[in-house]
Amino acid sequence: MRIDILTLFPEMFAGPFAESIVARAVEQEIVQIELHNLRDWGEGKRRNVDDAPFGGGAGMVMQPEPFFRAVESIPDHEQARTILLTPQGRLLTQQIVDELATAPHLILLCGHYEGVDERVREHLADDEISIGDYVLSGGEPAAIVLVDALVRRLPGALGSETSLDEESHTGGLLEYPQYTRPAEFRGWHVPDILLSGHHKEVAGWRRRQSLLRTAQRRPDLLRQALQDGDAVSEEDRRWLEEELETNLQDQPPS
Repeated sequence: MRIDILTLFPEMFAGPFAESIVARAVEQEIVQIELHNLRDWGEGKRRNVDDAPFGGGAGMVMQPEPFFRAVESIPDHEQARTILLTPQGRLLTQQIVDELATAPHLILLCGHYEGVDERVREHLADDEISIGDYVLSGGEPAAIVLVDALVRRLPGALGSETSLDEESHTGGLLEYPQYTRPAEFRGWHVPDILLSGHHKEVAGWRRRQSLLRTAQRRPDLLRQALQDGDAVSEEDRRWLEEELETNLQDQPPS
């Protein structure tokens, strides 16, 4: 996969992309990441890329021309999928990550200031992505999040491909609780089932904990998983209903 990122602040990516999984994936040529400073396509001595908004208002708006010229300078940009990082985009989910991870070439557009000229959204971007219902100073942090989520889905990027199958949001549920040594810490003990060596029983416990944790913390995700049909079995449903009813009965009256 190739990822081109258009930004006013390429230095912001140096730390996140020089460490951990992304750095190893770049080194192993699993992904190619190219940073492009939009000011290289700015106008005048100061390489201006923004101007006051038509109709008045606070702040500055990024001009369309630097974005278009920068994208058109990228090899094979016509075949790439161009994504604008914006709080108005569709909310990033694991399903969207999996969808985008199949693309051989992505171009990420990072806005700043009061946003970008609408013609960038209408005539340059193929997609718009938001990482949450809040406003950032620019698209750079969102691009970092998106790249990290994408790279870990690429074949060979992780040391163990099977770990992807059990992560939170894979399959629509949150991940089960994790423990490691020591088995007892400050009086808090690891559940006995995890020390038993019975792999089938451990798998069953983890599945039930995943269901329960999702029900308690993200009921919206559980509702979606239940609607999907195959994501949650009838046995899972019956156990969860009984467990939630028991938990409710055990709670003291308010």
